[in-house]
Amino acid sequence: MLYEMIFAGFGGQGVLSMGKLIAYAAMKEGKEVSWMPSYGPEMRGGTANCMVNISDDPISSPVVNEYDVVVALNLPSLKKFENKVKKGGILIWESSTIKDPPTRTDIKVYPLRAVELANTELKNGQVMNMLILGSLVKLINVVKKESLVVALKETLPERHHKLIPLNEKAIDLGMSKV
Repeated sequence: MLYEMIFAGFGGQGVLSMGKLIAYAAMKEGKEVSWMPSYGPEMRGGTANCMVNISDDPISSPVVNEYDVVVALNLPSLKKFENKVKKGGILIWESSTIKDPPTRTDIKVYPLRAVELANTELKNGQVMNMLILGSLVKLINVVKKESLVVALKETLPERHHKLIPLNEKAIDLGMSKV
């Protein structure tokens, strides 16, 4: 099993955190992982993405040109990475803020109104990334939800541990939407 993924959006949307959490959860489960962030000098508001590879076997290179999974949280990322999804791969896109839907028909496309759901059902838009991560984990079954929760506890600074239950609710909500 090898999953080559990219999470992409604006800085501040949590794309690096999503990649870090799924990579950390996979590592806790004994899988081989690579996590490679990329972001512009402006950080918040600029473009950001991270490549994550998860495998049962050693990973030869963290850099790939096509992905099994693309998660796009903004229009520039959708436009940039839609054509990089392998035929038959998965594209998850944030459909409450991106108004131009993807056009490919040879991939599995999952629109998720994560910003809207996070704001209306959880009263906190900042957990929309965890909603999407929950959907992804349900779709590809690469790590267990429990491993994501462990990753949250071990990677979030102590001062943010009070937010773990909210993040877990967001993961559950995302899992229920696919």
